[in-house]
This record gives sequence, structure tokens and C-alpha cells, in this order.
Amino acid sequence: MTPFAIAGVQMHVAALHSNVEAMRHRIDVLMARFPWVQMALFSELAPYGPLDRFAQPFPNDVIDQFQHDARRHGIWLIPGSMFEKLEDGRIRNTSVVINPEGEIVAKYAKMFPFRPYEANVDAGTEFCVFDVPGAGRFGLSICYDIWFPETTRHLTAQGVEVLLHPVLTGTTDRDAEIAIARATAAQFQCYVFDVNGLAAGGVGRSLVVDPAATVLHQSAGQEDMFPIEVDFDLVRRQRETGLKGLGQVLKSWRDRSADFPIYDRASGADAWLHTLGPLELPQKGSRAGMAPPDPRAPLNAYEAPVAPLTPLALLKGGQG
Repeated sequence: MTPFAIAGVQMHVAALHSNVEAMRHRIDVLMARFPWVQMALFSELAPYGPLDRFAQPFPNDVIDQFQHDARRHGIWLIPGSMFEKLEDGRIRNTSVVINPEGEIVAKYAKMFPFRPYEANVDAGTEFCVFDVPGAGRFGLSICYDIWFPETTRHLTAQGVEVLLHPVLTGTTDRDAEIAIARATAAQFQCYVFDVNGLAAGGVGRSLVVDPAATVLHQSAGQEDMFPIEVDFDLVRRQRETGLKGLGQVLKSWRDRSADFPIYDRASGADAWLHTLGPLELPQKGSRAGMAPPDPRAPLNAYEAPVAPLTPLALLKGGQG
């Protein structure tokens, strides 16, 4: 067994003032209660909440404080994410990974901002993979990223064994997100640590899922610290022998016979997607989508014309 102890921290997040001191206090409490924890993960936008008016350049004094805490406690620390202001004025939703020496070893900007609601947040384009010596390989994605399985597929194709997933979900789709977290664990044979916030930081219900899609812990709607020891040997064994000795999905993907034109933007395979309306906020009384285009229409150019069936042909089961 190759064990490694990770703690998720589900806490109240305020939108109008800093939560940094509250986070640092919880790190101290966490390590006092569970001194065997080796990594701590907070929710998306935990330090300052969901308002981008608190955006600031990286590195900054807040990250310095978290680096000090990681070094003081000798832990890996992912302090959620913050809005980062780039030199050209653009804003990204960015997370950092801090090692037990207090060094920033990785940085990740959310690839899929929650558009159209986060229309002013720029998307990142770089993946985040990092190794913990003596343990295993980790990947980082943020909230809406997990709805796009290509993000996790890219990470696990590089050997990621634990997906760290800070989220800020305060909306009615939390049930769907929980289902996606479980499906992601099974599809990619990895642990998923999905940490949500409270109040302005979300509706809670954080969860940890193992590679067989078993929920190891699920929080409710109150503050929670949940240390879970993961087993990297379990991940490696299951990737070789399959989920419960059954589906070997990563190897099946590797050995696939099919290519997927949908990933080539010039292929035309996504023609139907271009018949959908613009990515915009719903409006009061909108009838968008009530008369959707026929999904067969974009394919007609690739299909041979089919003669209509006569009544006699219909009676003969479609034979002329």
C-alpha cells in the first residue's frame, strides 16, 4: 500500500472581504486535529470569494502567507483559487500548488470559465500535473472543467492518479456535479477530491470518490474538514485489472481502433453544434431552444438522397 493523506476543507466564504485569515486559522486547526495530513485542499475562490474586483497579480502577499503555512506545517497546500490580474488587464481564475518547503511547484488557470456567467474571465490553456515524491501523480482542475471529460482524459493519459477539484457551486446543478464527479472517477480510474465552499462559496456537499466510483465521504451543508487516506497501489492495480476486475477503460482508450474527427475543428464533424444559438445569458420569457433546428440538417450534405416510401412500400415493411 502506498498511502497519502489528503484533507478537504469546506468552509464559509464571504464575498465582500478577505477570507485569508479564516483559511489560515483552519489550516492550524486541521493540523492540530489531524497531524498526519500531508495535503490540504480548499474550495474554488476561497481566499476572496466570487467577485473579480479582488483580482490581483501573481505572486502576491496572500500567496506568500500560504507558502509560509505550508512550510510551517510541512504539507502540500492548494489554497483554492483566486482571480489573477494579468499584465494586459485580463483576469483568470488561478490556483497554485505549494510543496512542504513552501515552494510553488505548479500553477493552473481554469480552462472552462462558467460562461456565459463568467464572461469576463479569460480561459487558461495549460494543464496542471505534478508529482509527490514517494506517493503518486496529481492533476488539478477547477469547477466547470470537470464537465468536459477531455480535461480529465488529458490528465489521466499522463498518469494522474488523484484529481484535485476545487469548486464554487452555489446553484441548483450541484446534484449533476456530484454525479459527474462519481462518473469521472470510474471513467478515468482515479480518486476525485471535489471540495465546495459554503455561503458565497457554494452549497457545500463536498465529496471524495475512489477509482471504483465509491463515495468515501460526502459533506453536508455545514463546515467540514475531511482527511482521507488514498491508496495509490489501489489505483495502479485497478488500472491493470479493471474496475472490480471488469472494465479496463484506460487501456481500451489507448488501444482504440477509432479516431475522433470531432477533435479536429476543421473536420466539419461538429457542424450541428454551429446551429445552436450564441453562448449568452437566458432572458426573461425567452423561447430560445423551443424550436431547435433539425439535427439531421447539417448532415444532409454528406448523405445520399433517400426517395420517399410509397404506401405500398410501407405495407411491405419498407421493401419496394
